[in-house]
Amino acid sequence: MSHTDFTVPLFVPGNRPERFTKAAASGADAIIVDLEDAVPADAKEAARASLDTDFTHLPVFLRINGEGTPWHSDDLRAAAALSFAGVIVPKAELGGDLAALAATSSTPLLALIETARGLAEARQIAALPGVERLIFGSVDFCADLGCAHTREALRYARSELVMSSRLAELSAPVDGVTTAIGEIELVMEDARHALELGFGGKLAIHPKQIAPILAGFSPEAWEVDWANRVLASGDGAARVDGAMVDEPVRMRARAILARAAR
Repeated sequence: MSHTDFTVPLFVPGNRPERFTKAAASGADAIIVDLEDAVPADAKEAARASLDTDFTHLPVFLRINGEGTPWHSDDLRAAAALSFAGVIVPKAELGGDLAALAATSSTPLLALIETARGLAEARQIAALPGVERLIFGSVDFCADLGCAHTREALRYARSELVMSSRLAELSAPVDGVTTAIGEIELVMEDARHALELGFGGKLAIHPKQIAPILAGFSPEAWEVDWANRVLASGDGAARVDGAMVDEPVRMRARAILARAAR
């Protein structure tokens, strides 16, 4: 399994190195050290100087500051100097240095789609060599469009990222954050909604969100039971629970059991 094929990555501010080890022990399956939104401007250089990847065996990713900011170039140099599993590029769009970066970077890139233009170019971005996964920056996307941060308002955008990832043969994309940290049921429901649309993971901004995200992406007992019955039905067309079963249905059953195993 690729280092970029995670389900629940946890953000940790780059200027809070004392939290790195705690983040790694939280139950997340990847860590994102953030140099962008979580770090105030006057702490950017100190955060960059505190970067580390040796605090865990988990994949550690670095979210850099975007192109056009005073910190972008230095962030890229810092990312190249350490053994990060990947670099998360915010507000990913074509027309800047993304294509050149994707072609020359020795570190995998994860493109954070956060703007209308980024979404319109998502299929091209996903196809760039070096881009290994798409991530939905849903909060910034809503700010760019002036739309509500609701499931209905974001259904098209989410579906387009799933389609873009599939066409480029990437792992399923990663959904954006649920900003209500303490609403555990909502976090789980949001994760389940993302899974139903075809997402393969969801960003976490607090350790409290990890368990409900994992629960949302885990198949329920009845789904595992159904999948086992489907795969026991043999080859060709068959009937399970009064419904027709053929190879596409068996593919879904195998995917459910693979998620259960993970």
